[in-house]
Amino acid sequence: MPKSHPGSATDRLHRIEVVTDAALAHVEVERLLEEILERIRELLAADTATVLLLDSGAHHLVTRASAGMKEAVRQGARVRVGEGFAGRIAATRESLVLHDVNETTVVNPILWHRGIRSLAGVPLIADGELLGVLHVGALSTRTFDDTDVEFLRVAGDRVAMATRNRMTGSGQAAALSLQRTLLPGTLPEISGLDMAARYAPGEAGGVSGDWYDVFKLPSGWLCGTMGDVVGRGLDAATVMARLRTAIRAYALDSADPAEVLTKLDRHIRHFEPTMMATVAYAMWEPSLCRIHLSLAGHLTPVIAPDAEPAELPDIPVDPPVGAGTVPRPRRTTTIDIAPGTTVLFYTDGLVERRHRPLDEGLALLRGIVRSGPAESLCSDVMLQLVGTDPTDDDVALLAVRRRPEAAQPELTLTLEAVPESLAEVRAALRRWLPTVGATDDDLDDLLVIIGEAGANVIEHAYGPAGGQFQVHLAASDGRIEGTVRDQGNWRAARGTNRGRGTQLMQQLSDDLHIDHDNGGTTVQLRRSLGRRS
Repeated sequence: MPKSHPGSATDRLHRIEVVTDAALAHVEVERLLEEILERIRELLAADTATVLLLDSGAHHLVTRASAGMKEAVRQGARVRVGEGFAGRIAATRESLVLHDVNETTVVNPILWHRGIRSLAGVPLIADGELLGVLHVGALSTRTFDDTDVEFLRVAGDRVAMATRNRMTGSGQAAALSLQRTLLPGTLPEISGLDMAARYAPGEAGGVSGDWYDVFKLPSGWLCGTMGDVVGRGLDAATVMARLRTAIRAYALDSADPAEVLTKLDRHIRHFEPTMMATVAYAMWEPSLCRIHLSLAGHLTPVIAPDAEPAELPDIPVDPPVGAGTVPRPRRTTTIDIAPGTTVLFYTDGLVERRHRPLDEGLALLRGIVRSGPAESLCSDVMLQLVGTDPTDDDVALLAVRRRPEAAQPELTLTLEAVPESLAEVRAALRRWLPTVGATDDDLDDLLVIIGEAGANVIEHAYGPAGGQFQVHLAASDGRIEGTVRDQGNWRAARGTNRGRGTQLMQQLSDDLHIDHDNGGTTVQLRRSLGRRS
Protein backbone atom coordinates (compact mmCIF):
# COMPACT_ATOMS: atom_id res chain seq x y z
CA MET A 1 0.00 0.00 0.00
CA PRO A 2 1.59 3.31 -1.07
CA LYS A 3 2.46 5.80 1.64
CA SER A 4 0.44 9.00 1.81
CA HIS A 5 2.26 12.28 1.49
CA PRO A 6 2.62 14.34 4.65
CA GLY A 7 -0.14 16.93 4.77
CA SER A 8 -2.37 15.12 2.30
CA ALA A 9 -6.00 14.32 3.03
CA THR A 10 -5.09 10.65 3.49
CA ASP A 11 -2.32 11.53 5.91
CA ARG A 12 -4.61 13.79 7.96
CA LEU A 13 -7.26 11.06 8.08
CA HIS A 14 -4.64 8.58 9.31
CA ARG A 15 -3.53 11.00 12.01
CA ILE A 16 -7.10 11.45 13.24
CA GLU A 17 -7.73 7.70 13.27
CA VAL A 18 -4.63 7.11 15.36
CA VAL A 19 -5.67 9.69 17.93
CA THR A 20 -9.30 8.52 18.12
CA ASP A 21 -8.39 4.82 18.39
CA ALA A 22 -11.39 2.99 19.86
CA ALA A 23 -8.99 1.01 22.06
CA LEU A 24 -8.74 4.10 24.27
CA ALA A 25 -12.46 4.10 25.00
CA HIS A 26 -12.21 2.43 28.42
CA VAL A 27 -8.96 3.92 29.72
CA GLU A 28 -9.06 6.09 32.85
CA VAL A 29 -8.74 9.83 32.32
CA GLU A 30 -5.09 10.32 33.30
CA ARG A 31 -3.96 7.28 31.28
CA LEU A 32 -6.19 8.35 28.41
CA LEU A 33 -4.62 11.81 28.31
CA GLU A 34 -1.10 10.37 28.47
CA GLU A 35 -1.80 7.94 25.62
CA ILE A 36 -3.35 10.58 23.37
CA LEU A 37 -0.62 13.11 24.14
CA GLU A 38 2.11 10.60 23.28
CA ARG A 39 0.41 9.96 19.93
CA ILE A 40 -0.07 13.67 19.25
CA ARG A 41 3.57 14.38 20.03
CA GLU A 42 4.75 11.60 17.73
CA LEU A 43 2.46 12.53 14.84
CA LEU A 44 3.37 16.21 14.94
CA ALA A 45 7.08 15.49 15.51
CA ALA A 46 6.83 17.73 18.59
CA ASP A 47 8.89 17.50 21.76
CA THR A 48 6.04 18.11 24.21
CA ALA A 49 2.27 17.74 24.28
CA THR A 50 0.40 19.02 27.32
CA VAL A 51 -3.16 19.34 28.63
CA LEU A 52 -4.21 22.01 31.13
CA LEU A 53 -7.72 21.88 32.62
CA LEU A 54 -9.74 24.62 34.29
CA ASP A 55 -9.84 24.53 38.06
CA SER A 56 -13.11 24.59 40.00
CA GLY A 57 -13.26 28.40 40.00
CA ALA A 58 -12.63 28.61 36.22
CA HIS A 59 -9.98 31.27 36.84
CA HIS A 60 -6.83 29.16 36.41
CA LEU A 61 -5.61 26.40 34.11
CA VAL A 62 -3.84 23.55 35.93
CA THR A 63 -1.50 21.13 34.13
CA ARG A 64 -3.07 17.66 34.29
CA ALA A 65 -1.08 15.54 31.82
CA SER A 66 1.97 15.89 29.58
CA ALA A 67 4.14 13.91 27.21
CA GLY A 68 7.68 15.26 27.31
CA MET A 69 7.13 17.73 30.18
CA LYS A 70 5.87 15.70 33.15
CA GLU A 71 7.53 18.10 35.57
CA ALA A 72 4.71 20.55 34.83
CA VAL A 73 2.22 18.01 36.21
CA ARG A 74 4.37 17.17 39.24
CA GLN A 75 4.75 20.85 40.07
CA GLY A 76 1.04 21.63 39.70
CA ALA A 77 1.88 24.34 37.15
CA ARG A 78 -1.00 26.78 36.73
CA VAL A 79 -1.77 29.77 34.55
CA ARG A 80 -4.42 32.44 35.05
CA VAL A 81 -7.04 32.61 32.27
CA GLY A 82 -6.17 35.55 30.03
CA GLU A 83 -2.45 35.51 30.85
CA GLY A 84 0.40 33.84 28.99
CA PHE A 85 0.08 31.47 26.05
CA ALA A 86 -2.46 28.96 27.40
CA GLY A 87 -4.36 31.67 29.26
CA ARG A 88 -4.93 33.65 26.06
CA ILE A 89 -6.20 30.54 24.27
CA ALA A 90 -8.68 29.88 27.10
CA ALA A 91 -9.86 33.49 27.17
CA THR A 92 -10.39 33.78 23.39
CA ARG A 93 -11.29 30.12 22.68
CA GLU A 94 -9.13 30.42 19.59
CA SER A 95 -6.07 28.47 18.45
CA LEU A 96 -2.69 30.19 18.78
CA VAL A 97 0.82 29.64 17.42
CA LEU A 98 3.89 31.17 19.09
CA HIS A 99 7.40 31.11 17.64
CA ASP A 100 9.23 33.00 20.37
CA VAL A 101 8.96 31.50 23.85
CA ASN A 102 10.52 33.60 26.62
CA GLU A 103 9.70 35.40 29.87
CA THR A 104 7.75 38.09 28.02
CA THR A 105 5.54 35.79 25.94
CA VAL A 106 4.66 32.98 28.39
CA VAL A 107 4.10 33.06 32.15
CA ASN A 108 4.94 29.44 33.00
CA PRO A 109 8.71 29.37 33.75
CA ILE A 110 8.86 25.61 33.12
CA LEU A 111 8.45 26.28 29.40
CA TRP A 112 11.52 28.43 29.02
CA HIS A 113 13.54 26.41 31.56
CA ARG A 114 12.71 23.34 29.47
CA GLY A 115 14.00 25.12 26.36
CA ILE A 116 10.74 25.24 24.39
CA ARG A 117 11.13 27.52 21.36
CA SER A 118 7.77 27.19 19.54
CA LEU A 119 4.22 26.43 20.68
CA ALA A 120 0.87 25.65 19.07
CA GLY A 121 -2.31 25.33 21.11
CA VAL A 122 -6.07 24.92 20.88
CA PRO A 123 -8.95 25.24 23.39
CA LEU A 124 -10.63 22.10 24.75
CA ILE A 125 -14.39 22.55 24.36
CA ALA A 126 -17.12 19.97 24.94
CA ASP A 127 -20.80 20.78 24.37
CA GLY A 128 -19.95 24.48 24.32
CA GLU A 129 -18.15 24.33 27.70
CA LEU A 130 -14.49 25.29 27.96
CA LEU A 131 -12.58 22.54 29.78
CA GLY A 132 -8.99 23.62 29.20
CA VAL A 133 -6.19 23.91 26.65
CA LEU A 134 -4.08 21.47 24.63
CA HIS A 135 -0.70 22.64 23.36
CA VAL A 136 2.40 21.16 21.73
CA GLY A 137 5.94 22.51 21.87
CA ALA A 138 9.21 22.18 19.99
CA LEU A 139 12.73 22.54 21.38
CA SER A 140 13.96 23.78 18.02
CA THR A 141 12.62 26.70 16.05
CA ARG A 142 9.97 25.29 13.71
CA THR A 143 6.77 26.46 12.13
CA PHE A 144 3.52 24.80 13.12
CA ASP A 145 1.45 25.23 9.93
CA ASP A 146 -2.29 25.28 9.29
CA THR A 147 -2.34 21.50 8.79
CA ASP A 148 -0.74 20.97 12.20
CA VAL A 149 -3.21 23.32 13.86
CA GLU A 150 -6.20 21.70 12.16
CA PHE A 151 -5.02 18.27 13.35
CA LEU A 152 -4.55 19.70 16.83
CA ARG A 153 -8.16 20.98 16.78
CA VAL A 154 -9.49 17.51 15.94
CA ALA A 155 -7.28 15.96 18.60
CA GLY A 156 -8.48 18.61 21.04
CA ASP A 157 -12.12 17.72 20.36
CA ARG A 158 -11.30 14.08 21.13
CA VAL A 159 -9.45 15.00 24.32
CA ALA A 160 -12.28 17.31 25.47
CA MET A 161 -15.07 14.79 24.98
CA ALA A 162 -13.12 11.88 26.46
CA THR A 163 -12.03 13.95 29.45
CA ARG A 164 -15.57 15.14 30.14
CA ASN A 165 -16.94 11.60 29.93
CA ARG A 166 -14.28 10.12 32.24
CA MET A 167 -14.47 12.93 34.80
CA THR A 168 -18.20 12.37 35.26
CA GLY A 169 -18.26 8.59 35.05
CA SER A 170 -16.27 6.96 37.87
CA GLY A 171 -15.93 6.91 41.63
CA GLN A 172 -12.29 7.96 41.47
CA ALA A 173 -13.22 10.84 39.20
CA ALA A 174 -15.90 11.86 41.69
CA ALA A 175 -13.35 11.87 44.50
CA LEU A 176 -10.89 13.89 42.45
CA SER A 177 -13.66 16.32 41.58
CA LEU A 178 -14.57 16.62 45.27
CA GLN A 179 -10.98 17.39 46.20
CA ARG A 180 -10.52 20.02 43.48
CA THR A 181 -13.86 21.64 44.28
CA LEU A 182 -12.87 22.07 47.92
CA LEU A 183 -9.59 23.79 47.04
CA PRO A 184 -10.18 27.52 46.49
CA GLY A 185 -10.58 28.42 42.84
CA THR A 186 -9.37 31.93 43.66
CA LEU A 187 -7.78 33.46 46.72
CA PRO A 188 -9.40 36.54 48.27
CA GLU A 189 -8.05 39.92 47.21
CA ILE A 190 -6.75 41.82 50.22
CA SER A 191 -5.19 45.23 49.79
CA GLY A 192 -1.65 45.07 51.10
CA LEU A 193 -1.28 41.32 50.50
CA ASP A 194 -0.06 39.22 47.58
CA MET A 195 -1.09 35.53 47.63
CA ALA A 196 -0.59 32.45 45.50
CA ALA A 197 -1.00 28.69 45.95
CA ARG A 198 -0.24 25.36 44.32
CA TYR A 199 -1.66 21.86 44.59
CA ALA A 200 0.02 18.91 42.85
CA PRO A 201 -1.17 15.28 43.14
CA GLY A 202 1.41 12.61 43.93
CA GLU A 203 2.51 9.82 41.62
CA ALA A 204 0.66 7.29 43.78
CA GLY A 205 -2.58 8.41 42.15
CA GLY A 206 -6.02 8.66 43.63
CA VAL A 207 -6.98 11.40 46.06
CA SER A 208 -5.60 12.51 49.38
CA GLY A 209 -6.51 14.76 52.29
CA ASP A 210 -4.14 17.67 51.58
CA TRP A 211 -5.80 21.09 51.52
CA TYR A 212 -5.28 24.82 51.86
CA ASP A 213 -7.83 27.56 52.45
CA VAL A 214 -7.91 31.35 52.86
CA PHE A 215 -10.98 33.27 54.05
CA LYS A 216 -11.98 36.60 55.57
CA LEU A 217 -13.88 37.10 58.83
CA PRO A 218 -16.53 39.78 59.51
CA SER A 219 -14.08 41.36 61.98
CA GLY A 220 -11.64 42.18 59.16
CA TRP A 221 -9.17 39.45 60.19
CA LEU A 222 -7.83 37.09 57.50
CA CYS A 223 -7.47 33.36 58.13
CA GLY A 224 -5.28 30.83 56.37
CA THR A 225 -5.24 27.07 56.90
CA MET A 226 -3.24 24.19 55.54
CA GLY A 227 -3.71 20.56 56.49
CA ASP A 228 -3.06 16.95 55.64
CA VAL A 229 -5.42 14.12 56.61
CA VAL A 230 -3.50 10.89 57.17
CA GLY A 231 -4.26 8.33 54.46
CA ARG A 232 -5.49 8.41 50.87
CA GLY A 233 -8.66 7.77 48.95
CA LEU A 234 -12.24 8.98 49.18
CA ASP A 235 -12.34 8.63 52.99
CA ALA A 236 -9.38 11.00 53.41
CA ALA A 237 -10.84 13.49 50.93
CA THR A 238 -14.22 13.38 52.67
CA VAL A 239 -12.69 14.01 56.10
CA MET A 240 -10.63 16.82 54.62
CA ALA A 241 -13.85 18.45 53.38
CA ARG A 242 -15.45 18.18 56.81
CA LEU A 243 -12.42 19.58 58.64
CA ARG A 244 -12.13 22.51 56.26
CA THR A 245 -15.78 23.37 56.82
CA ALA A 246 -15.48 22.92 60.59
CA ILE A 247 -12.51 25.30 60.77
CA ARG A 248 -14.49 27.99 58.97
CA ALA A 249 -17.38 27.56 61.40
CA TYR A 250 -15.18 27.64 64.52
CA ALA A 251 -13.27 30.65 63.17
CA LEU A 252 -16.44 32.75 63.26
CA ASP A 253 -16.64 32.33 67.03
CA SER A 254 -13.00 32.53 68.10
CA ALA A 255 -10.09 34.97 67.64
CA ASP A 256 -7.56 32.43 69.00
CA PRO A 257 -6.11 29.82 66.58
CA ALA A 258 -5.32 27.44 69.46
CA GLU A 259 -8.96 27.51 70.52
CA VAL A 260 -10.10 26.79 66.96
CA LEU A 261 -7.77 23.77 66.71
CA THR A 262 -8.88 22.57 70.15
CA LYS A 263 -12.47 22.54 68.90
CA LEU A 264 -11.34 20.84 65.67
CA ASP A 265 -9.55 18.15 67.72
CA ARG A 266 -12.74 17.54 69.68
CA HIS A 267 -14.68 17.38 66.39
CA ILE A 268 -12.47 14.76 64.79
CA ARG A 269 -12.29 12.64 67.97
CA HIS A 270 -16.08 12.49 68.14
CA PHE A 271 -17.11 12.31 64.49
CA GLU A 272 -14.00 10.75 62.82
CA PRO A 273 -12.44 8.65 65.61
CA THR A 274 -10.27 6.59 63.26
CA MET A 275 -8.74 9.59 61.44
CA MET A 276 -5.94 12.02 62.20
CA ALA A 277 -4.69 15.21 60.52
CA THR A 278 -1.95 17.80 60.76
CA VAL A 279 -3.13 21.41 60.55
CA ALA A 280 -1.57 24.87 60.47
CA TYR A 281 -3.99 27.69 61.25
CA ALA A 282 -3.00 31.37 61.05
CA MET A 283 -4.88 34.64 61.57
CA TRP A 284 -3.67 37.98 60.17
CA GLU A 285 -4.61 41.09 62.12
CA PRO A 286 -6.43 43.71 60.01
CA SER A 287 -3.25 45.83 60.09
CA LEU A 288 -1.35 42.85 58.61
CA CYS A 289 1.55 43.62 60.97
CA ARG A 290 1.15 40.37 62.97
CA ILE A 291 -0.08 36.83 62.50
CA HIS A 292 -1.35 34.51 65.23
CA LEU A 293 -0.43 30.90 64.48
CA SER A 294 -1.11 27.48 65.95
CA LEU A 295 0.38 24.22 64.63
CA ALA A 296 -1.23 20.82 65.13
CA GLY A 297 1.56 18.45 64.12
CA HIS A 298 2.16 20.50 60.98
CA LEU A 299 5.51 21.63 59.61
CA THR A 300 6.65 25.13 60.56
CA PRO A 301 6.05 27.76 57.85
CA VAL A 302 9.00 29.52 56.28
CA ILE A 303 9.25 33.24 57.09
CA ALA A 304 11.16 35.34 54.54
CA PRO A 305 11.69 39.02 55.47
CA ASP A 306 12.24 41.49 52.66
CA ALA A 307 15.83 41.28 51.30
CA GLU A 308 16.87 38.90 54.10
CA PRO A 309 17.47 35.13 54.32
CA ALA A 310 14.45 32.98 55.06
CA GLU A 311 14.07 31.29 58.42
CA LEU A 312 12.13 28.50 60.08
CA PRO A 313 10.98 30.20 63.29
CA ASP A 314 11.01 28.36 66.60
CA ILE A 315 7.27 27.76 66.99
CA PRO A 316 5.86 25.14 69.37
CA VAL A 317 4.18 22.26 67.54
CA ASP A 318 1.26 20.56 69.29
CA PRO A 319 -0.04 17.05 68.46
CA PRO A 320 -2.08 16.49 65.28
CA VAL A 321 -5.84 16.68 65.68
CA GLY A 322 -7.22 13.24 66.50
CA ALA A 323 -3.88 11.98 67.86
CA GLY A 324 -3.43 10.30 71.23
CA THR A 325 -5.97 9.42 73.85
CA VAL A 326 -5.81 12.49 76.11
CA PRO A 327 -6.20 15.97 74.55
CA ARG A 328 -3.41 18.39 75.45
CA PRO A 329 -3.57 22.20 75.70
CA ARG A 330 -2.75 23.94 72.42
CA ARG A 331 -0.68 27.07 71.98
CA THR A 332 -0.80 30.17 69.80
CA THR A 333 2.33 32.04 68.71
CA THR A 334 2.27 35.68 67.61
CA ILE A 335 4.76 36.67 64.89
CA ASP A 336 5.56 40.19 63.70
CA ILE A 337 5.25 40.55 59.93
CA ALA A 338 7.21 43.52 58.61
CA PRO A 339 6.35 45.06 55.21
CA GLY A 340 7.77 42.92 52.39
CA THR A 341 7.73 39.69 54.45
CA THR A 342 6.50 36.41 52.94
CA VAL A 343 5.01 33.50 54.89
CA LEU A 344 5.11 30.14 53.10
CA PHE A 345 2.95 27.21 54.25
CA TYR A 346 3.37 23.72 52.75
CA THR A 347 2.57 20.05 53.27
CA ASP A 348 5.21 17.39 53.88
CA GLY A 349 5.05 16.11 50.31
CA LEU A 350 7.13 19.13 49.31
CA VAL A 351 10.14 18.29 51.47
CA GLU A 352 9.98 14.57 52.31
CA ARG A 353 11.58 12.00 50.01
CA ARG A 354 12.55 8.38 50.51
CA HIS A 355 16.17 9.15 49.64
CA ARG A 356 16.41 12.41 51.62
CA PRO A 357 16.00 13.11 55.35
CA LEU A 358 13.32 15.61 56.31
CA ASP A 359 15.87 18.02 57.83
CA GLU A 360 17.72 18.13 54.52
CA GLY A 361 14.51 18.88 52.65
CA LEU A 362 13.68 21.70 55.06
CA ALA A 363 17.19 23.15 54.66
CA LEU A 364 16.78 23.09 50.88
CA LEU A 365 13.43 24.85 51.15
CA ARG A 366 14.83 27.51 53.45
CA GLY A 367 17.66 28.14 51.01
CA ILE A 368 15.26 28.58 48.09
CA VAL A 369 12.63 30.84 49.62
CA ARG A 370 13.10 34.58 49.19
CA SER A 371 10.45 37.25 49.61
CA GLY A 372 9.02 38.47 46.32
CA PRO A 373 5.92 38.12 44.13
CA ALA A 374 3.93 35.17 45.47
CA GLU A 375 3.24 33.55 42.08
CA SER A 376 6.92 33.58 41.14
CA LEU A 377 7.90 32.19 44.53
CA CYS A 378 5.48 29.26 44.22
CA SER A 379 6.79 28.49 40.74
CA ASP A 380 10.41 28.63 41.91
CA VAL A 381 9.79 26.41 44.93
CA MET A 382 7.96 23.77 42.89
CA LEU A 383 10.54 23.95 40.11
CA GLN A 384 13.50 23.44 42.42
CA LEU A 385 12.09 21.11 45.08
CA VAL A 386 9.79 18.98 42.93
CA GLY A 387 11.26 19.51 39.45
CA THR A 388 11.25 16.25 37.52
CA ASP A 389 11.53 14.10 40.67
CA PRO A 390 8.38 11.99 41.18
CA THR A 391 6.84 12.11 44.65
CA ASP A 392 4.30 9.63 46.01
CA ASP A 393 2.71 12.26 48.25
CA ASP A 394 0.59 15.23 47.24
CA VAL A 395 1.97 18.74 47.60
CA ALA A 396 0.08 21.84 48.76
CA LEU A 397 1.73 25.24 48.90
CA LEU A 398 0.46 28.66 50.05
CA ALA A 399 2.50 31.88 49.90
CA VAL A 400 1.25 35.08 51.55
CA ARG A 401 3.34 38.22 51.19
CA ARG A 402 2.79 41.52 52.93
CA ARG A 403 3.51 44.06 50.24
CA PRO A 404 6.32 46.57 50.88
CA GLU A 405 4.99 49.87 52.20
CA ALA A 406 5.80 51.89 49.12
CA ALA A 407 3.26 54.69 48.70
CA GLN A 408 0.38 53.47 46.56
CA PRO A 409 -1.38 56.57 45.21
CA GLU A 410 -4.70 54.77 44.73
CA LEU A 411 -6.89 52.33 46.62
CA THR A 412 -9.75 50.46 44.93
CA LEU A 413 -12.11 48.04 46.67
CA THR A 414 -15.11 46.12 45.32
CA LEU A 415 -17.27 44.73 48.11
CA GLU A 416 -20.57 43.01 48.76
CA ALA A 417 -23.23 45.38 50.12
CA VAL A 418 -23.46 43.63 53.49
CA PRO A 419 -22.59 44.94 56.98
CA GLU A 420 -19.55 42.64 57.24
CA SER A 421 -17.87 44.56 54.39
CA LEU A 422 -17.53 47.67 56.55
CA ALA A 423 -14.87 45.93 58.65
CA GLU A 424 -12.91 45.19 55.49
CA VAL A 425 -13.16 48.83 54.40
CA ARG A 426 -11.87 50.02 57.78
CA ALA A 427 -8.99 47.56 57.72
CA ALA A 428 -7.99 48.60 54.20
CA LEU A 429 -8.11 52.31 55.09
CA ARG A 430 -5.98 51.76 58.20
CA ARG A 431 -3.35 50.07 56.05
CA TRP A 432 -3.41 52.48 53.11
CA LEU A 433 -3.89 55.98 54.51
CA PRO A 434 -0.67 56.14 56.58
CA THR A 435 1.36 55.25 53.46
CA VAL A 436 0.13 58.42 51.69
CA GLY A 437 0.79 60.79 54.59
CA ALA A 438 -2.51 60.74 56.47
CA THR A 439 -2.43 61.75 60.14
CA ASP A 440 -4.39 60.02 62.89
CA ASP A 441 -7.06 62.74 62.60
CA ASP A 442 -7.27 62.18 58.83
CA LEU A 443 -7.64 58.46 59.40
CA ASP A 444 -10.40 58.88 61.99
CA ASP A 445 -12.37 61.32 59.82
CA LEU A 446 -12.07 59.30 56.61
CA LEU A 447 -13.12 56.16 58.45
CA VAL A 448 -16.32 57.98 59.38
CA ILE A 449 -16.89 59.44 55.88
CA ILE A 450 -16.32 56.19 53.97
CA GLY A 451 -18.04 54.14 56.67
CA GLU A 452 -21.20 56.27 56.51
CA ALA A 453 -21.20 56.14 52.69
CA GLY A 454 -20.84 52.36 52.76
CA ALA A 455 -23.55 52.01 55.41
CA ASN A 456 -25.90 54.07 53.25
CA VAL A 457 -25.29 51.71 50.33
CA ILE A 458 -26.01 48.69 52.51
CA GLU A 459 -29.27 50.17 53.83
CA HIS A 460 -30.61 52.02 50.77
CA ALA A 461 -29.14 50.74 47.50
CA TYR A 462 -30.32 47.15 47.18
CA GLY A 463 -33.15 44.92 48.20
CA PRO A 464 -32.93 41.33 49.44
CA ALA A 465 -31.06 40.24 46.30
CA GLY A 466 -28.08 42.37 47.38
CA GLY A 467 -25.34 43.80 45.20
CA GLN A 468 -21.88 45.35 45.28
CA PHE A 469 -20.33 48.74 45.84
CA GLN A 470 -16.96 50.21 44.90
CA VAL A 471 -14.64 52.44 46.89
CA HIS A 472 -11.97 54.31 44.97
CA LEU A 473 -9.57 56.76 46.64
CA ALA A 474 -6.61 58.65 45.20
CA ALA A 475 -3.95 60.68 47.02
CA SER A 476 -2.19 63.64 45.40
CA ASP A 477 -0.96 67.12 46.34
CA GLY A 478 -1.75 66.62 50.03
CA ARG A 479 -5.38 65.61 49.64
CA ILE A 480 -7.61 62.58 49.24
CA GLU A 481 -10.22 62.45 46.50
CA GLY A 482 -12.53 59.55 45.89
CA THR A 483 -15.88 57.99 45.20
CA VAL A 484 -18.18 55.44 46.78
CA ARG A 485 -20.44 54.06 44.06
CA ASP A 486 -23.24 51.51 43.77
CA GLN A 487 -25.54 50.32 40.97
CA GLY A 488 -28.75 50.08 42.99
CA ASN A 489 -31.96 52.06 43.28
CA TRP A 490 -32.12 54.47 46.20
CA ARG A 491 -34.69 53.52 48.84
CA ALA A 492 -36.00 55.88 51.48
CA ALA A 493 -34.63 55.56 55.02
CA ARG A 494 -36.56 53.38 57.45
CA GLY A 495 -37.61 55.01 60.72
CA THR A 496 -37.47 58.64 61.87
CA ASN A 497 -34.74 61.10 62.81
CA ARG A 498 -32.47 59.79 60.06
CA GLY A 499 -29.98 61.64 57.87
CA ARG A 500 -27.41 62.77 60.46
CA GLY A 501 -24.79 60.56 58.79
CA THR A 502 -24.82 62.72 55.67
CA GLN A 503 -24.42 65.89 57.75
CA LEU A 504 -21.43 64.36 59.54
CA MET A 505 -19.83 63.33 56.23
CA GLN A 506 -20.17 66.90 54.97
CA GLN A 507 -18.65 68.35 58.15
CA LEU A 508 -15.61 66.09 57.96
CA SER A 509 -15.01 66.67 54.22
CA ASP A 510 -13.73 69.69 52.33
CA ASP A 511 -16.23 68.91 49.60
CA LEU A 512 -18.90 66.21 49.26
CA HIS A 513 -21.55 65.53 46.60
CA ILE A 514 -24.15 62.76 46.45
CA ASP A 515 -25.73 62.02 43.08
CA HIS A 516 -28.62 59.61 42.40
CA ASP A 517 -29.58 58.42 38.92
CA ASN A 518 -30.90 55.29 37.20
CA GLY A 519 -27.41 53.77 37.27
CA GLY A 520 -27.05 54.01 41.04
CA THR A 521 -25.67 56.42 43.63
CA THR A 522 -22.25 58.09 43.66
CA VAL A 523 -20.68 59.84 46.63
CA GLN A 524 -17.82 62.14 45.61
CA LEU A 525 -15.54 63.47 48.33
CA ARG A 526 -12.40 65.54 48.87
CA ARG A 527 -10.43 65.87 52.09
CA SER A 528 -7.17 67.78 52.66
CA LEU A 529 -4.55 65.82 54.60
CA GLY A 530 -3.46 67.41 57.86
CA ARG A 531 -6.75 69.26 58.31
CA ARG A 532 -7.85 69.64 61.92
CA SER A 533 -11.48 68.63 62.46
